[in-house]
Amino acid sequence: MKLTIIDIIIIFVYLFSTVVIGLVLKKVAQKSKSNYMLGGNKLPWYMLGLSNASGMFDISGTMWLVTLLFVYGLKSIWIPWLWPVFNQVFLMVFLSIWLRRSKVTTGAEWINTRFGRSLDSRLSHGVVVFFALILCLGYLAYGFIGLGKFVMIFIPWDMVQPYIPFNVPLEYVPHIYGITFTMFAVFYAVLGGMASIVWADVLQYFIMTISAILIGVLAMKAMTVETLNVPDGWRTPFFGHTLNDLDWTGKIDEVNKKIASDGYSLFSIFFMMMLFKGLLVSIAGPAPTYDMQKILSTKSPKEAAKMSGFVSVVLMPIRYFMIAGFAILGLLYYDRLNLMVAGQIDFEQILPSAIAEFVPIGFMGLLLAGLLAAFNSTFAGTLNAAQAYIVNDIYLRYIKPEASNIQMKNMNYIVGVLVVIVSIIFGIFAQDVNSMLQWIVSALYGSYIVSNVLKWYWWRFNGYGYFWGMVAGLIPALIFPYVFSNTLDLYYFPYLLLISIVGAVLGTLLTKPTDEATLKEFYKTVNPWGFWGPVKRKVMAEDPSFQPNKNFKIDMFNVVIGTIAQTALVALPIYIVLKEAFPIYITIIITIVCGFILKKTWWDKLPEE
Repeated sequence: MKLTIIDIIIIFVYLFSTVVIGLVLKKVAQKSKSNYMLGGNKLPWYMLGLSNASGMFDISGTMWLVTLLFVYGLKSIWIPWLWPVFNQVFLMVFLSIWLRRSKVTTGAEWINTRFGRSLDSRLSHGVVVFFALILCLGYLAYGFIGLGKFVMIFIPWDMVQPYIPFNVPLEYVPHIYGITFTMFAVFYAVLGGMASIVWADVLQYFIMTISAILIGVLAMKAMTVETLNVPDGWRTPFFGHTLNDLDWTGKIDEVNKKIASDGYSLFSIFFMMMLFKGLLVSIAGPAPTYDMQKILSTKSPKEAAKMSGFVSVVLMPIRYFMIAGFAILGLLYYDRLNLMVAGQIDFEQILPSAIAEFVPIGFMGLLLAGLLAAFNSTFAGTLNAAQAYIVNDIYLRYIKPEASNIQMKNMNYIVGVLVVIVSIIFGIFAQDVNSMLQWIVSALYGSYIVSNVLKWYWWRFNGYGYFWGMVAGLIPALIFPYVFSNTLDLYYFPYLLLISIVGAVLGTLLTKPTDEATLKEFYKTVNPWGFWGPVKRKVMAEDPSFQPNKNFKIDMFNVVIGTIAQTALVALPIYIVLKEAFPIYITIIITIVCGFILKKTWWDKLPEE
């Protein structure tokens, strides 16, 4: 075991502190449904922003990003557009404002504000709940696998097995560790609700910040005495049709196999597909997970926009300083890393192996506490979202609408435990972090896009169109991974999109429009731009003082500027660790200029309501 008694004490102090937070905020959470699920809409935007950033700073994602930077160098700054990371910019500029104006508890509940309470709305509501639960379970399983792989580096299974009364195959060891550490996240998330999660996340963010600075500094010191031996194309974010400038032959030959297996070799085609999908996902709005719950928890639409913008500012520089530190330490001392799992090289082991090899005593405990905190943050936030959908959108809507606070409290506890059990089962059947991630961001999100784009921007779109668009996408999203098992999920995304479009358009045009009163109320309240002409004319005929949204051009301008700034914030810490002065100055200048523009064109013009 690599851990000393000091490291173990630090980790247990952190874990104990999360338990205390859950116990302290338990009574606050039990006051009402809003208190439990949304913190009573009393939490300040900057705390929610730190919490959201902490939730995105997860172990599995960090392991994946370290692997990407190790293999692809500066070109890896584009690959997270698979999520896409720039959806935070769309949220910041306009979508968080639109969503928060609805004043609902969950994304499924929001369906009623758009489609009313008719049969088509109930069908749409049901399919959103189903999608949200699959997505939450997928994210929980994804984080669960990453945590297990991470822990097994520090606690070798051969030290634990003698104390276990049954034999565990090596490939399932990560799942055993995942189950063990998951229990802490479950405890404070289930007991304290959103307020508990946010306070724990803020604590966790500061632990992770200290850890990130430590790792980045260690890598910078190593760069002064070692030479980085990487392909010519590793240091540049620019790319051609293929990755010919990333030939690892004679350096680390195994990396070439990794690039081939990832399916990114035709990088320009991959990039265009990723950008196309990313834009559609972003204009569809947030998926029904912890990100949406944090937006709905803000005090006002204005604070929702500020919170979404703050996430990129506090997340990207710190997270990528850590990622760059680990990747560069791994490259400098590759021969000292233990990447073998079940007889094969697993590049997802770079992060935990680098920690075990390079982090000093005491600091290792702090770093492990920080990364466990990252896991807990993601897990707890996603668990809270899943609970919200089951309790609010199934139990309170269909089973017991008049449930008391005590009954809601008990149901939240039961649902929390059941969701964790099912997510663990999901995790057992998943191969690895990357395969789970690819399925979530490409296949599953592909089924979500069409219906959730049209709901914002096309007045004629109705609940039947939403339902059939989602169903038409979800069915192939669950089947295609088995049919096209040797194909990168992103590459069959267009087929998912086409099938969803057919379902959504036919479902809409073959049925009657949403009732006029619902459409007018939605348009007046949310005030989106898009193809709302007939509804806009009716609203303005009734209320000539109504000001329709004319911000499409300035919103798109701000999205472009925000995405440039966000990408610069990703590249900057990597260049700092590499000590490349000219790119550092360029990225700083880009960030400052973009920040100045956004101050004038976005921040100063945020609506009060």
